[in-house]
Amino acid sequence: MDLGGMRALLTPDGWALLESLPPYDEKQAIALGERLRSEGHDPATVAAALTQSRLRAKAHDKLGPFADAMLFTPDGLEQATRLSVAAHHARRFVGADVQRVADLGCGLGSDAMAFAGLDRAVLAIDADELTAAFATVNLRHWSDAEVRCHDVMALDLEGMLERSDGVWLDPARRTSGRGGSKRTFDPEAFSPPYSFVLDVASRFPATGAKLAPGIAHRLLPDDAEAQWVSVHGDVVECALWSGRLAREGVRRSALVLGANGSVHEVGDAGEPVRPPSGAVGAFLHEPDGAVIRAGLVGEVAARLGARVIDPTIAYLTTDSAATDPLVHSYAVEEVLPFHLKALRALLRDRGIGTLTIKKRGSAVDPIQLRRQLRLTGEAEGTIALTRVAGRPHVLLLRPLP
Repeated sequence: MDLGGMRALLTPDGWALLESLPPYDEKQAIALGERLRSEGHDPATVAAALTQSRLRAKAHDKLGPFADAMLFTPDGLEQATRLSVAAHHARRFVGADVQRVADLGCGLGSDAMAFAGLDRAVLAIDADELTAAFATVNLRHWSDAEVRCHDVMALDLEGMLERSDGVWLDPARRTSGRGGSKRTFDPEAFSPPYSFVLDVASRFPATGAKLAPGIAHRLLPDDAEAQWVSVHGDVVECALWSGRLAREGVRRSALVLGANGSVHEVGDAGEPVRPPSGAVGAFLHEPDGAVIRAGLVGEVAARLGARVIDPTIAYLTTDSAATDPLVHSYAVEEVLPFHLKALRALLRDRGIGTLTIKKRGSAVDPIQLRRQLRLTGEAEGTIALTRVAGRPHVLLLRPLP
């Protein structure tokens, strides 16, 4: 969608058309478009309205019912912060008593909406004209939220500091080129680049930034808190908290948002905890991805009274049942050195025809292995391909509730 399509949507007739559309159904979209054009609606407006209807339906996973009143671009939706995560960002600023937040690189405004929803004044800035226009629409319900179209790297930061006592940055992690936009993993290729994020953090009393979860630990400053966040098992970001937003004595933390709004967290105390190694026990525990990314497997092992099955593998084991919302737990039914024929015989004897294959520290290709196993039977099973004391093993597992 271009600015022309957006302007058409923001006319009374265009907005009425968008709001009148039924829930998006891909199978009916072409026929619906043809019908609307035959009724005399402008083709460009119809195309823009159907695009927004499709993106709103897709946005429900991230933004829930808020999506039904918002406007989106495809790239902006991909990077938009989930509503549950944005709420945690906003609570950080509230907890640090930040009253006015400058949201640099606001995108479509999902974080700015969370800040405004908790009564923070917001100055939201984005360099892309269409994105800034959509953010203006999305923030229309909050009178103390202002949107500007501006290159954040050209801002007068000192002048902005006079209006804001906190900063939030969400650098775009996509680059434009032939064939469309592509994801980049180079922090200096972000927009704005990571070096700009660090510069802002050094100059403002309270700065938060949303970074890619795969950012290298060596790039993170020692005087800030890095918090990896997962939602329903999917690691979505590494948030960098500086100044008043960083918690004293915590350099790395993992925040796990589960079903039914559950929230669980673990953090370090400055020194890494190294768990003991030992044989596979009766139970296997797989730490959440945010815990692994944060390097806090040792802290979770200490909570469980667990050991690792290999010093280089993030699988924990205990001899007795142990539960923690930061891990997925399994009963261990068989442990054997990896051998294709032996594994095939084991699964055949148990009648396992549907198999979940997990792997950590194994070079085995699960797709190829599944073909080689020639599974038959009615039962379901789970295996983990991994190393135990440095050697390839396979563990037959039973998932626990």
